[in-house]
Amino acid sequence: MSVESTELEENLQAEFSQSQEETARERHRQRIEEMRRSKEKQMMRRKYMKKYAPVGVGILAALVLLFAGAGLLSRHSKEDKETQIEESDSNTAEGLKVQEGEQEDQIQRKAGEGKPTAVDLEPPKVYQAQTTADTLEIGEILQSGDVFYSQYAVLVDLESDQILAQKNADTRINPASMTKILTVLVAAEHIQDLDDTFTMTREITDYCYINDCSYAGFEKEEVVSIRDLFYGAILPSGADAAVALAVYVSGSQEAFVELMNEKLKELGLGETTHFTNCVGIYGEDHYSTVYDMAMIMEAAMDNELCRMVMSAHTYTTSETTQHPEGIILSNWFLRRIEDRDSVSEVVCGKTGYVTQSGSCAASYAVNENGKEFICVTANANSGNRCIADQARLYKQFSETQV
Repeated sequence: MSVESTELEENLQAEFSQSQEETARERHRQRIEEMRRSKEKQMMRRKYMKKYAPVGVGILAALVLLFAGAGLLSRHSKEDKETQIEESDSNTAEGLKVQEGEQEDQIQRKAGEGKPTAVDLEPPKVYQAQTTADTLEIGEILQSGDVFYSQYAVLVDLESDQILAQKNADTRINPASMTKILTVLVAAEHIQDLDDTFTMTREITDYCYINDCSYAGFEKEEVVSIRDLFYGAILPSGADAAVALAVYVSGSQEAFVELMNEKLKELGLGETTHFTNCVGIYGEDHYSTVYDMAMIMEAAMDNELCRMVMSAHTYTTSETTQHPEGIILSNWFLRRIEDRDSVSEVVCGKTGYVTQSGSCAASYAVNENGKEFICVTANANSGNRCIADQARLYKQFSETQV
């Protein structure tokens, strides 16, 4: 065989191999696109089901009552008609007209029965706490003699709904990653299947990188369980997990933020807190107060899923192709404050930090007498001092609350 023939054969084989690789890559792209479209359709179906299912159930219930009432009235109508015919043939036509008119009125009344009215519907809980004559105005030094570093603070007794201590509690702050408390609360109220999955997108990972966000560590194209996203958003304060929850629920972060602000209005906080993202990125229109964050934290503690996620010290995510052994996530706030002498057991916590807010945190604790507290502090000049402020507040008031 000549050299030219050999080279020709090798070139043909190389072209054939390249063609096969391109074909394989094209098939792979097509499968990814099909998966993406399938997920979008699934999310849209879920969205419409959640939106219209209650209306459908209400209409179905009304129809059942309507037909049941119509059947009952029809039987009574027949008996009444027969009695009237026997008593007086001359009044039959007029009597039937009267009966038919009464039937229509009764059917309409029956159809309205069972429909919830404004009075029947239980109004949403409005979270609030009050200052009293005993509310401590926190200064630079605590009763223990320790320096108090945080510029903003509030400590709430959940049983009495009283503010035990405060420092600039109603002053506007940037809540940083404490924002994610509301993110997981809104997501928990819109998600039913924690075993469902979400495919992480390049847009989400790029968003975290561009905005210099903390992240859980999920990679693009990684198929992640919804349960893992909850823990990823809280324990390491993962922006990748938080945005993924938002996109899963609403299709986009922007649409999800609308749900967050609606929830704030429901909680009675819409006038003093407003969010523009689900992560906690700084913005002039992204603001709250430590008091409002305490009320959001209390609402989250009333949600079983949020309470479970926010009380976890560590969590290992599910095995995936990108992470065969999962990712070990840690809530460093809980792990560090448990080493402090706070008297109370700090059960749940979420930290935050941006330059404009300093180190901040929201936590929930229970003392040995079963008293429950929520503490929110902001603008300490380090994470350790933020933790120290919270531990010292809990210690001072846990010992006096029985």
